[in-house]
Amino acid sequence: MLGWIYWDPSSEFFKIPYFNLPLTWYGLLFALGFWIGFHIFSAMFKNFLARNGIKNSDVIANAFSEKLLLYVMVATVLGARLGHIIFYEYPLEYLKNPISILKTWEGGLASHGAVFAIIISVFLFAKQIEKEYPEFSFFRLLDYLSVPAMLLASFIRLGNFFNQEILGISTSMPWGIIFGHPADGSPALPRHPAQLYEALVYFSLFFVLGNLWRKKKDLLNAGRLAGVMLTTVFSFRFLIEFLKSDQSLWFDQSASFLLMGQVLSLPAIAYGLYLLFRKSEAKKAVKI
Repeated sequence: MLGWIYWDPSSEFFKIPYFNLPLTWYGLLFALGFWIGFHIFSAMFKNFLARNGIKNSDVIANAFSEKLLLYVMVATVLGARLGHIIFYEYPLEYLKNPISILKTWEGGLASHGAVFAIIISVFLFAKQIEKEYPEFSFFRLLDYLSVPAMLLASFIRLGNFFNQEILGISTSMPWGIIFGHPADGSPALPRHPAQLYEALVYFSLFFVLGNLWRKKKDLLNAGRLAGVMLTTVFSFRFLIEFLKSDQSLWFDQSASFLLMGQVLSLPAIAYGLYLLFRKSEAKKAVKI
C-alpha cells in the first residue's frame, strides 16, 4: 500500500461567513473553465472577424461571445442535469419531487447530456443570426467552441477528482488512488484515477486543437475541428469507461457488454465522423 496515494481532501475550499454557504473546488474549477474559455473563444473570434475584413470586430466579437456564452452555459447545466437524471438515475422518482431536478449542488451532472444540449443550443444561436451574419455558420461556431471546451472539460474532471466521484475500478497498479470518502459510498480501495486520465487527455487535446487552428485554419473546412474533437474525445470516453465503475442505476449491463457511458458515446462519435468526412462546402471568401 506504500505505493498508493490516499486522497481525501475537503470538497470545499471556503465557506461564506454568516450565510454558511460553502464554495467548492468543483464550482471554482467549473467557473474558472468558463471564464478562461470565454476569453479564448472571444480572442479566436476577433481574429476570424479581422482576417475576413469585418468592421468593428472587437465590438461584434464581444457581443456575440457574451450572448453565445449564455446559450452554452444554460445548455451545459440544463443538459448535464437532465442527462444525468434520464440516463443514470430513476427519472420517474423525480416526478414525485420535481424541485429536486434543480438541486445541481447535490451532484448529478452528465457530460454526454451537456454535449448534446450544447450542440442544439449552438444550432439555435446560428439560426437566429444567420440572416444578419451568414458567415457565422453553425459548423464554424462549433469549431471555435471546440478549443475552449477541452480546457473546460479538463477542469471539470479535476473538480470530479476533488469530489471523489466518477470513480475508476479497483487496481493493483502503483499509481492507484484510495479515495477516503467516495461520493457514491463505495469502499475505500485503490482505484484507477479515471478523472485524471480524462483531464490529461482533454488538456492535451486543448493544445492539439489550438495548434491545428493556429497553423491550419486557412485549410480547414468549417466543422473539421469540431469533428476531430468529438471523434477523439468520445472514442477515448468509450475506452476509458472500461476502467470506470458503472454509474447508471437502471441500465441493465447484463443485456449488453457496454456501459451507459459507452452507449451514449456512440452517437457523438458518429456525428464527429460526419463532420470530418462530410462533403466540403463550396469555396467562399470566408476563412475559418
